[in-house]
Amino acid sequence: MTTAAHPDHRPQPLWQPGADRIARSRLTAFHTWAAERHGAPAPSPDDPAAGYAALHRWSVAELETFWQAVAEWFEVRFTTPYERVLADAAMPGARWFPGATLNYAEHALRAAEDPARADTPALLHVDETHEPRPVSWAELRGQVGAVAAELRRLGVRPGDRVSGYVPNIPQAAVALLATAAVGAVWTSCAPDFGARGVLDRFQQVEPVVLFTVDGYRYGGKTHDRTATVAELRAELPTLRAVVHIPLLGTPAPAATLAWDDIVREPADPVFEPLPFDHPLWVLYSSGTTGLPKAIVQSQGGILVEHLKQLGLHCDLGPGDRFFWYTSTGWMMWNFLVSGLLVGATVVLYDGSPGHPDTAAQWRVAERTGTTLYGTSAAYVMACRKADVHPGRDFDLSRVKCVATTGSPLPPDGFRWIRDEVAEDMWIASVSGGTDVCSCFAGAVPTLPVYVGELQAPCLGTDLQAWDPRGEPVIDEVGELIVARPMPSMPVRFWNDPDGSRYRDSYFEMFPGAWRHGDWITLTARGTVVIHGRSDSTLNRQGVRMGSADIYEAVERLPEIRESLVIGVEQPDGGYWMPLFVHLAPGATLDEELLGRIKTTIRTQLSPRHVPDEVIEVPGVPHTLTGKRIEVPVKRLLQGTSLDKAVNPGSVDDVELLRYYERLARDKNGPAPSPGPSGG
Repeated sequence: MTTAAHPDHRPQPLWQPGADRIARSRLTAFHTWAAERHGAPAPSPDDPAAGYAALHRWSVAELETFWQAVAEWFEVRFTTPYERVLADAAMPGARWFPGATLNYAEHALRAAEDPARADTPALLHVDETHEPRPVSWAELRGQVGAVAAELRRLGVRPGDRVSGYVPNIPQAAVALLATAAVGAVWTSCAPDFGARGVLDRFQQVEPVVLFTVDGYRYGGKTHDRTATVAELRAELPTLRAVVHIPLLGTPAPAATLAWDDIVREPADPVFEPLPFDHPLWVLYSSGTTGLPKAIVQSQGGILVEHLKQLGLHCDLGPGDRFFWYTSTGWMMWNFLVSGLLVGATVVLYDGSPGHPDTAAQWRVAERTGTTLYGTSAAYVMACRKADVHPGRDFDLSRVKCVATTGSPLPPDGFRWIRDEVAEDMWIASVSGGTDVCSCFAGAVPTLPVYVGELQAPCLGTDLQAWDPRGEPVIDEVGELIVARPMPSMPVRFWNDPDGSRYRDSYFEMFPGAWRHGDWITLTARGTVVIHGRSDSTLNRQGVRMGSADIYEAVERLPEIRESLVIGVEQPDGGYWMPLFVHLAPGATLDEELLGRIKTTIRTQLSPRHVPDEVIEVPGVPHTLTGKRIEVPVKRLLQGTSLDKAVNPGSVDDVELLRYYERLARDKNGPAPSPGPSGG
């Protein structure tokens, strides 16, 4: 076992919240109230870290009491009351709040009921002009009511599926909320997905309505999607209606409904009372092998989890403006829309993250008065390499937190935010998954921030690191385990009637405990270090290292735009570990750079993990949600054919993968024998 990547025994925090900030936080208010009303341990003003640790221990030891407290604190409206909080704690199969009925959309629109807020922005829509356009709470409520009424007119009933082929625009949020209001099940893809990638997802769930745009604008260019939409309509025979959103200004095609006609007359929404575990939406795993997993999450489970995560951990509420750079094909979009649950104004940015220049997202944060700004670790590092100076060039005085996800934020990313955005900036590196549409660990407004570390496990999340024997470890790398159920865990996968695919995905290695597939370290100080995927772990001579550790070190070199490291077990018992590098413009992989790459890994990480070869490549392949593709490339290198190693509809550049397939063929010979990976 390796120790944590940051072995300094007495590290100093990069940032600490002041006493006033801790006292004003919603987490502190909840903690004080839960101690008075529900027997939680009392806050510890003199030692906030100890106070949070005690609250967290209570939240997982007393799951029922904790989630009851969350429901009461956020005044969840149950149309019919629950019989108990957790009727069955088994995983999979936990049964939350049986007997209760409620509606997610009703909670998302509660702020519209306040006359003082009705005309204030619920949404701020921003495109590549970077000029915000508001949608008020009253307008949002009226549009949701109108669209929900139209869905009912079309015969949409609870449990029917409604799909969106839409970018991050207000119409997408309206369609999601209207779908939830009637009790139908929402599912969406971004319009940069090709037809095959969309059909691989939507055909599984058989939608009855499709909301679609005619195209979108990205990177200063217009992208027409009318041909793709025609293909979707032809290949989705269950569709009863298609709603046309004219983002590029084209008229509605024949036999479609026009968005503007539907929302012309605002209506009061009617909210269907639904069982707590009634499906809310379907999200999709990256799906790099086989069809994407169609993950079903519940109205009530998402509601209480997102109230906790956004209201307590992100410290969001009325008066906040919540911006996260995302697309409708990523769970972070669903999480972003849930900002409405706590009364925050949600910023919807539809455009390239780097147009017209790398600083684009900071400009959006400035112009929208963003208070919590979320992005990817990759964007932060791109800003660092591009010599962007957000704190100097933009007024970011309203931003109280910069949050990152998608991959671990490297130590240099933490320091860059402190140095180039603001010295007194709460930096929240968070980690979770599509599978729970939330975070396992990350933001805690009352705790210090240490370089390269997530602040703490989240409340109600029994996060542990386990060794191969299933024993919890501290200050050692282990499998990311959630040992007790979370309300937002999937209620099931679609088209998985016996639950076998669900069980195999999370519970096969350690029955009864959720194994997520990441390597993590829980430190003795209560922080968390993420090392990357455990199914693509680099294991040299018994020493395991996450790929993220390699990327963090190598991509500090200005010549390296991006990298991909793969550990390949070979039939003769050998182990081949190549490092693929995509170079920055003008860089050359000469002996000098090769030497610096190897020296960097040897001195900063481990001599065992110096790659066997460093290979220049034209690019690094990603899933459609932007994650580096490691396991399918590993399978290609082991001789698996491309059609069996990866689902082409799930990747951003199939031709790039063909490059890796040819590389593998050149290395292995023309006719590799089938290996254990199924080639």
